[in-house]
Amino acid sequence: MLIKFFKFALILLFYQSPLYSKIKTLNDFNTDYLSNYFSGIVAHNNKDNSRALKFFRSSKNLIKQHNSYLENYIYSLVLEGRVQHATNEIKQNLTKDNSNFFEAHLMLALDSLKRKKYKKSKDHLQRAYEFINNDKLSLIVAETLKQYLYVFEENKISKIKNKFGNFSFINEVFQRCYLNDRNTKVYFDQLVNSQNDGDHSRYIFFYINYLIENDGDNEAKNITDNLNYLNSSLLISQAKKWMDDKKPEEFKKVFSCSNTTDIVSEFLFLISNLYSSQENYKKSNFYLNISHYLNPKFKFNLSLLAENYYLNKNYTKTLKILETFDKNDEFYYWFRLKKEAQIISKKQNKNKSLDFINSNFKKIENPSVKIIFDIANINKNSDKYNEAIKYYNQIISKIDVTSQLYAEILYRRGGSYERLGDYINSDKDLLKSLEINPGDAYVLNYLAYSWLEREYKIDLSLQMLEKAYSKESNDPYIIDSIGWAYYLIDDYIKAENFLKRAVELMPEDPTVNDHYGDILWKLDRKIQARYFWRNVLNFKKTEDKMKKNIKVKLIEGLTNL
Repeated sequence: MLIKFFKFALILLFYQSPLYSKIKTLNDFNTDYLSNYFSGIVAHNNKDNSRALKFFRSSKNLIKQHNSYLENYIYSLVLEGRVQHATNEIKQNLTKDNSNFFEAHLMLALDSLKRKKYKKSKDHLQRAYEFINNDKLSLIVAETLKQYLYVFEENKISKIKNKFGNFSFINEVFQRCYLNDRNTKVYFDQLVNSQNDGDHSRYIFFYINYLIENDGDNEAKNITDNLNYLNSSLLISQAKKWMDDKKPEEFKKVFSCSNTTDIVSEFLFLISNLYSSQENYKKSNFYLNISHYLNPKFKFNLSLLAENYYLNKNYTKTLKILETFDKNDEFYYWFRLKKEAQIISKKQNKNKSLDFINSNFKKIENPSVKIIFDIANINKNSDKYNEAIKYYNQIISKIDVTSQLYAEILYRRGGSYERLGDYINSDKDLLKSLEINPGDAYVLNYLAYSWLEREYKIDLSLQMLEKAYSKESNDPYIIDSIGWAYYLIDDYIKAENFLKRAVELMPEDPTVNDHYGDILWKLDRKIQARYFWRNVLNFKKTEDKMKKNIKVKLIEGLTNL
């Protein structure tokens, strides 16, 4: 009965739509097309785009009969990387009834721009404005593309400025770069050193590219000499590697400010990144595929596509994208190996993942400090502390002893020693780290908590934790530590205030719940104490030793512990 009702509802839906004027009888409409179309929509909504595209193809007769068909079909084609095919389908099948979506006219505008038909591109873009529908990012796309078209056609910067904050400034920098404006260096310098609205270090790559295109290799080298692999992004690390290896020509192979499609491609990548940050992966991938179509040379942007697929648990497509990165591009190849290791961990187990990444690391000849740092951290996070220490030792031998990065490595190596129970070397590293950077809240917390666990220098530990808390008052680990310090000096009221907040911030952390239970017991709130101890037994991360102690507490309280 339900199936009959569903069929009737579908028929009613179609006969109450604009299709009624096109399909006069039920015989004119092939129900197989309808079935395939709806199967395509289901697959599309389930993020199985490859399957969705197959269904849409098999129901293609609907392309001029059902208003939403073209939009769904175009999206599926673009998400599969078939941008030119999608554009051709729009050209052949766009009608006044099925063209009511922004992306169709945007793609036609980009197609005309690619062929340097700027007037035609503006006409298509003007049509796209009709379908923005209060979507701010679509408005930004249209307005920014409009400005780019003005620059390309008039060879000058528009006097009418968009008011999209730093986003508008980024695009003006690229427009000036395209025009080779005499102030381009000043604008790039202002952009890469900006402290507003997030990290702009990505644009160091394009600044270097601009300098190299204008015979400024020495100036570009000065910039990369002041960069450090350990705190640089993938793209900037790759840029530094090229300059260190005296390969400035590599920049010209992937991007040029004088190429219209290259700079529009970068603009669309920025849009894709914004959608990804909002977890709208469908639109992110849509714009990213168009960006790659406009500039396929800049393969590094595909790392975002791989990341998007990974976050959506589409590991097959993630692995396919990762094949793009080979050993010639050291840092992106390492990104590939790490991502493959993550997938092995998800599909198999952590031990096989660790074996994979360690064995592949050993095949890399003369790995950079950044890659050694990564493999050290991977081993540390996998409780392979001796391996981690071995790699941290390698890094320490290669970096300046007074640098903040040296302090960071000491902190991580000290933490590894502490986990092995080697407190002499642990304290030595952590204290040395604090000599270099006395105000580091996390090193203060780690060392103080280590001392608390040993019931060593409790008063000094409390002072260190108060200092850490003054700097990072919302960090749950620091809140837990300072609460535990007050517990150890028998100030249970203060301890309870801190631990209560720590539990609120980390409700499923075993240590925090255990500590809170202990404090509640001391405050003679024994029923509540047992409630939190029982919670600890149910957490996945609770270690066996802690479970054993908790079981004793549940029976005897704190009397024998």
